[in-house]
Amino acid sequence: MRKAAFHNLGCKVNAWETEAMEQMLEAAGYEIVPFTEKADVYIVNTCSVTNIADKKSRQMLHRARKNNPAAAVVAAGCYAQSAKEVLQQDDAVDIIIGNDRKKELAAILERWFAESGPGNGSLENAAGRRMEDWIDISGVREFEDMHISRTAEHTRAFLKIQDGCNQFCSYCIIPYARGRVRSRRPEDVVREAEILASEGYREIVLTGIHLSSYGLDFEKKEYEGESSLMDLLRKLDRVPGIERLRLGSLEPRIVTDEFAEKLSELRTICPHFHLSLQSGCGKTLRRMNRHYTPEEYRACCERLRRVFDHPAVTTDVIVGFPGETEEEFAISRQFVDSIGFYELHVFRYSRRKGTKADKMPDQVPEAVKALRSDVLISMDREKSAAFRRWYIGRPAEILMEEPVLIGGRKYMAGHTREYVKGAVPWREGLKNTVIRGIFTGMLTDEILLAAETGTGN
Repeated sequence: MRKAAFHNLGCKVNAWETEAMEQMLEAAGYEIVPFTEKADVYIVNTCSVTNIADKKSRQMLHRARKNNPAAAVVAAGCYAQSAKEVLQQDDAVDIIIGNDRKKELAAILERWFAESGPGNGSLENAAGRRMEDWIDISGVREFEDMHISRTAEHTRAFLKIQDGCNQFCSYCIIPYARGRVRSRRPEDVVREAEILASEGYREIVLTGIHLSSYGLDFEKKEYEGESSLMDLLRKLDRVPGIERLRLGSLEPRIVTDEFAEKLSELRTICPHFHLSLQSGCGKTLRRMNRHYTPEEYRACCERLRRVFDHPAVTTDVIVGFPGETEEEFAISRQFVDSIGFYELHVFRYSRRKGTKADKMPDQVPEAVKALRSDVLISMDREKSAAFRRWYIGRPAEILMEEPVLIGGRKYMAGHTREYVKGAVPWREGLKNTVIRGIFTGMLTDEILLAAETGTGN
């Protein structure tokens, strides 16, 4: 039995794909071991969303080679897709697998071992035996046929329903690494959700590269409602055993009055919405090639708040985009402050070769980016704390996930539908149950304490 070790970098889509590859290799007879152990194969599912992600991808590939110089080292994913020429010159890498080829991993490895023979996977001759399964991703039109039946988490499962992006934001390399929009057939999504529910998962998180584009590539419109995504949500809402549906990142333009109303009618939907913003300044958004204004974004948040009671709205913000002046940053900061987000994910703009923004004038110095990032991170801490404190004295519904030790005492912690973390004193049998109660105060800056009133299994 050969041993295989995986390391995942990047987004939740990558995490789902890594688990799908692990399960494929298990079915092919491999033993999955930790990345730190000696293995016959190391697979790094790489990320390329920033220069830092590129660097981490290379570091992990070199770490794999160090772990076992005789192993087959596989670079898969977005960095493998967008930087094939770089990896072709890297002696740490034996096999390069681009996106939309991960489903072939087991077959690729069988060819590798058949051609290499025992003991031939050494660093000295790796470059001469490099194997590639890479295509021009822009021409791919079918969703990659991959599946999972379980996940590393015990209560929540991610389910990939979409790949690719047609937006071409001026700063983003992902459309070039992931290709055009490709959607998973709804019957396949429902079937995987049913399998996960039968395995005991109570919460499903739908994920994709550009979730709002789900179904745009279907030749025939086969849905009842406003969009293919809404029709899929209705189908998943009826799956027995699934109690919570959580959406990954959405584009704000999808949140029309009708979409928000229909979301609020679903039994399982979690009032936790990640709406990508990137900047609160209209001029900056235009340079980014984002297709909405700050005013339109605000209207989307207001729609959600009209139909849900205190929904959690989170977002991404980029600071230091080319041409972002002090005035533009001030406008963006004031806008972000006025929305009242639950959480901000703050990113310093990272130049990506091959994107329009890389060639834009007036690149912002790193020191300025750092200062602006600090301002928003400080704001995030204040806003997040205020959002959590709002729940003190109010009902709690927590899906229990894991034990935590706080102040020398053991608690069981999990998340509400709004993805606020709460905890109760630990006792046996709480995992994967829903605890109902009242939030009484803060255990830590990020965890609320709840007094139990009952459970719902």
